[in-house]
Amino acid sequence: MSLKRSAAGVLIWFAALAAGYGLTQILAQKSTKMILFVFLMLSAFAVVLLLKPYLSYDKLKMSFIYLLIAATFANNAFFTVKLGFFSLFPYRVLLMIAAGLFLLELIKSNHHLEQWKQVHVKGILIFFSFWFCYGMISLLWVKSVTNGIKYLSLMGMGIFFVFLIVMYVQKMKRLLAFYYIWMVMTIFLMVLGFYNHFTLNHLPSSTLYEGPHYKQHYPTSVFFNQNDFATFLSISFFLYLAYFKNIKNVFLKVIGFLLALCSIYLIFLTGSRASLLGIMAGLALYVFLLLPHFFKKWAIIIGFACFISLATLYAGKISNIVYTLFLAPQATHDFSEPLPSNIARANLLKNAGHYLLDTYGFGVGAGNVSYYLEHQPLFDTDQVVEVHNWLIEIMANFGVIMMLSYLTMYIYLIIMLFRFHQRKLERRYKLLLEGLITALVSFLVSSISPSSVSNLYFHWVFLALVIATVNTFKAEGLEVSMLARSGEKLKNREKWL
Repeated sequence: MSLKRSAAGVLIWFAALAAGYGLTQILAQKSTKMILFVFLMLSAFAVVLLLKPYLSYDKLKMSFIYLLIAATFANNAFFTVKLGFFSLFPYRVLLMIAAGLFLLELIKSNHHLEQWKQVHVKGILIFFSFWFCYGMISLLWVKSVTNGIKYLSLMGMGIFFVFLIVMYVQKMKRLLAFYYIWMVMTIFLMVLGFYNHFTLNHLPSSTLYEGPHYKQHYPTSVFFNQNDFATFLSISFFLYLAYFKNIKNVFLKVIGFLLALCSIYLIFLTGSRASLLGIMAGLALYVFLLLPHFFKKWAIIIGFACFISLATLYAGKISNIVYTLFLAPQATHDFSEPLPSNIARANLLKNAGHYLLDTYGFGVGAGNVSYYLEHQPLFDTDQVVEVHNWLIEIMANFGVIMMLSYLTMYIYLIIMLFRFHQRKLERRYKLLLEGLITALVSFLVSSISPSSVSNLYFHWVFLALVIATVNTFKAEGLEVSMLARSGEKLKNREKWL
């Protein structure tokens, strides 16, 4: 026990020193925004101290988790504190505080062991841990250790967030609270998007801030560019659509429908074709989910037959496109004109493929595909240094095995949610499942739109919600099956008596 207390004391002193150093650095910059940031953080701590006597520790802890979830949607748009190569935003500060509290709880009590026993997605969490460890090992062969450390720091924060949510969000009401926080925060982001479009003004975090005038009408909200915003909206659209379909209150139903329309309209304004394809893929799946069981079989047969027919009908055109983009000799590029986007994206994929082959399928190492594209491009990419494809980004950085593992996990989540959806459930649970299943499919398609998904924190927030949902439904299913078994045993005993 004394060892635990000593370790806790060391952690507290270390946290105090780190907080003091960070506070000194912030105030030394003499920026009004930085001082306001510190003031808001201190005010938040004061509110927590005032509420502590009136709320239980569990309620305070969950309030903090909900605040952390909400803060992730602000991104780095409003407050940014630069500490060398690392930047602090509100959600990063809150995540660091959560990490400290998590470690203190781990040292002081065995409560986390009980929570870990309630986790039924241990395989997924072990995969994330292995992925991060593999990334650390890959620093041994990377060409840019700095890029690797930056990439792994973002990845580590995302993975820790997933662990945190799975450990603490293990009840249906907490899942629904998470779902509603996403919906509410998206409203603020969409308001900012419309503000961008109609006023032609952008936040400093946007790449369009003081950018070319002809691009100012693209909405970016709190994101780096319009493609990132569109990918985010391709998830939110289905959360609103599922809310509209499953809620009973007419007034709330209308609000859900209008918000879904707003999100898809903003996607049109961004001009992101991949996100629109994601919406279409998600809608197709949604229609399939709502079909009766008998028609689902016929829908699969008809869909497969249509795919084969179209593939046969347009085989010549498809093969010609594939040959032109990936197999034909590279044509000379007049650098006075921009490279066509389809050729640039094809060249990005070809470069990534060559890097993968050169590393025998193990990948160039964490965060280093952008370094290779910048310094050793085999095919012209018009100075674009990001892969623009999430699965290829994983494969080029971490290798084939890690990409296939991620894809397997992703498909597993979709299948599990689909199985839960087949049960007879209340509307609020259907709302949760339908929104997440369709959003998963939509994101997988639209993830080819952003330049890189590694710096899109909402990806980890979304995965945390999905994994926590699977975990909670699994736990609920186990409880139901155990109750059913105990009920059967009781009936058999009564018959025997």
